[in-house]
Amino acid sequence: MQDVIEALEARREKARMGGGKARIERQHEKGKLTARERVALLLDEDSFEETDMFVEHRSHDFGMEKQRIPGDGVVTGHGTINGRLVYVFSKDFTVFGGSLSLAQSEKIVKIQTAAMKVGAPVIGIFDAGGARIQEGVDSLAGYADIFLQNVMCSGVVPQISVIMGPCAGGDVYSPALTDFIFMVKDTSYMYVTGPDVVKTVTNEEVTHETLGGASVHAAKSGVVDGAFENDIEALTQMRRLIDFLPGSNREEPPMRPTYDTIERQDDSLDSLIPENPNQPYDMKELIEKTVDEGDFFEISPAFGGNIICGFGRIEGSTVGFVANQPMTLAGVLDIDASRKGARFVRFCDCFNIPIVTFVDVPGFMPGTKQEYGGLIKHGAKLLFAYAEATVPKVTIITRKAYGGAYDVMSSKHLRGDVNYAWPTAEIAVMGAKGAVEIIFRKDIGDDEKIAAHTQSYEDNFANPYVAAKRGYIDDIIMPHSTRRRIAKSLRTLRGKELSNPWKKHGNIPL
Repeated sequence: MQDVIEALEARREKARMGGGKARIERQHEKGKLTARERVALLLDEDSFEETDMFVEHRSHDFGMEKQRIPGDGVVTGHGTINGRLVYVFSKDFTVFGGSLSLAQSEKIVKIQTAAMKVGAPVIGIFDAGGARIQEGVDSLAGYADIFLQNVMCSGVVPQISVIMGPCAGGDVYSPALTDFIFMVKDTSYMYVTGPDVVKTVTNEEVTHETLGGASVHAAKSGVVDGAFENDIEALTQMRRLIDFLPGSNREEPPMRPTYDTIERQDDSLDSLIPENPNQPYDMKELIEKTVDEGDFFEISPAFGGNIICGFGRIEGSTVGFVANQPMTLAGVLDIDASRKGARFVRFCDCFNIPIVTFVDVPGFMPGTKQEYGGLIKHGAKLLFAYAEATVPKVTIITRKAYGGAYDVMSSKHLRGDVNYAWPTAEIAVMGAKGAVEIIFRKDIGDDEKIAAHTQSYEDNFANPYVAAKRGYIDDIIMPHSTRRRIAKSLRTLRGKELSNPWKKHGNIPL
């Protein structure tokens, strides 16, 4: 019996070594952790239960039958993060460069299926060179099996992808189907085709970093939701993110103890809005002074900076925050901001997370670049997302809410449950100057008349009272009471029941 036990342990040790000591050392030399080290850092200590440790590929072409390594390039299993169940797979670059075989895909699909069955998030760690060419169509079939499960899991359990090395070809589409993607600076990149293929086809010379590095996807393309300095920071932040998310769409947002009372008020908010209506202020300050203990996890901070999205807590329960950011492009809605906001709103609605919206928006971005880029359809995505959402929605207009952008930003007309305004709010079709120049075009050139018209417009429209008289605003609140009013509104809405008309699914303007 002892011999059998020792043989099992020897097999386990061989599997744990992946591609061997030399390849592990090369991984460390690149500043990267191994697949198993990443799993150990991500999960609670000693909580990881590995599955399919001894799985090997079944290929016999190109001499592959002589190269079989247990685990076949991916570590799979489940464990806990702060005591809550998660499923995880971690690509092992030391084994065939982490390339995907049919056997490897079967391991990943098994994890995805189990997670959906029990209702737990899936975290995928990517560090691989794409399809295993030696397996041909079997490798492509394996990718499609994973993609299908990504789609089936979508809206059922949260899916998070962490890119910690190369991620190319078919490998990029699985992360693209997940809810959030994060990268590690300098050591990770993702693209459909690499620099060599790009040079052959288009004659462009690009590096891995300029083609698909973290700096590109976190700030320019918006493909990823954040970039971290190294593996350790990335995995630590994933533990933090999971704390905000429910295990599945069958659960309410998680609760955690908090000593931050809802009666706390911040008098500094009464002077947050500058006297000059064209002067910016930092909307993130408002968010951080509203959430429990100032703890805010921002999504895509470097992309679409004119809108802020992220998770915080009110009375210990997760809330999604969406806010226009006057510090960037005056908080205007453009293509990037609309896409970013719409995707975040839909995620919150999928997983029963209430949405709090802070509004200071002068409208949609004008110009040929935006129009040619499809601003109409992209802007409609955000409108669609807010209108479709059935979770509790609380909206606070802090300053400008102009034109169609007022409608889009979780207005009463899109089934906003509770809509507040600060006394500084301006709700109108457009700013006073633009409105007066249209309405009183004949008086342009007469400074006195224009000034009088402008003052009249401001008195009648540059305030929240007209909207409040019509019931579009539920109350005009003092800025310092914002946290308390939001918390009480969310308490009231805990029992909210709202459903959309039956449909197979809506047809969002993609």
